[in-house]
Amino acid sequence: MHGNPMPDSYVYVTEEGVTRHYADGSVEALAWEDVVEVRVVTEPGADVLYILLDRDGEGCVVPRSATDATFLARLRYLPDFDLDRLTVAAESVHDGVVVVWRSPDPPSALPDLEYD
Repeated sequence: MHGNPMPDSYVYVTEEGVTRHYADGSVEALAWEDVVEVRVVTEPGADVLYILLDRDGEGCVVPRSATDATFLARLRYLPDFDLDRLTVAAESVHDGVVVVWRSPDPPSALPDLEYD
């Protein structure tokens, strides 16, 4: 077979939310109205991950390589979202997780998550 291989996953961004479809058929989805936290995960040599979480700590992992202007523009609708803070965190050379936005009315605590 010729051509590009099947991607590991792909992401859809709509006015209602964001959905990531994995090659194994699994799906992560989150409505924008349910997003209470946005995290950035960086590791040298790996794709930057944007983690969108709901009140229960469930959410959607979005690789930066799968984002476009639509995703970034939609993040700006979150109350007081700072796109510059997201950019700085995503360009960090350090390993780690940075919370770049939290809802003005967040849950008391969100779990620490493990990332692949």
